[in-house]
Amino acid sequence: MMRESDDANAFCVPRASFIRAMRMVASSVTVVTTDGPAGRFGATVSAFSSVSADPPTILVCLRAESRIAKAVARNGGLCVNVLPDDRQDIADRFAGLDDHRLADRFFGIDCRGGPGSPPEIDGATVFSGHVEQAVMSGSHRIFICRIRDVRESAARPLAYLDGSYHNVIPRGACGAGPCAGTA
Repeated sequence: MMRESDDANAFCVPRASFIRAMRMVASSVTVVTTDGPAGRFGATVSAFSSVSADPPTILVCLRAESRIAKAVARNGGLCVNVLPDDRQDIADRFAGLDDHRLADRFFGIDCRGGPGSPPEIDGATVFSGHVEQAVMSGSHRIFICRIRDVRESAARPLAYLDGSYHNVIPRGACGAGPCAGTA
């Protein structure tokens, strides 16, 4: 007799194939921030999506065992900062690439918001809200958040595709030829 978990795994593709295919999906580069009883944290995240406009709702997927996921769960709120295309340095910092020399990832970065409020990075498009639901799926926790505030930026977003950062430009903006570094 087949168990339910065996049946579910029967339809799974190999992990390596899934990861290779997902590298071909372009995504906005975001920094998810939180502050509250669990402390102030931030991490670079690409798994972010709109869920609904009525009411305004987003989802963010975070590795369940990460410090940021645990802090968001305890703090109950977060901010998704969609980085502008000239802020790869912030993306790298919140991905942990500077942790060897910086005790505080927020050091020197201009942010809005007071203590207990998720930091909003200046220049980013921000979606700030509270967690309505958290769902476990595999190695990640999906946070579904009701948005209470947005701040739009006129800057184009930084994108991530196939392991590197890209600039997003409208089709045809470079004439007939391809534009270097675009997604």
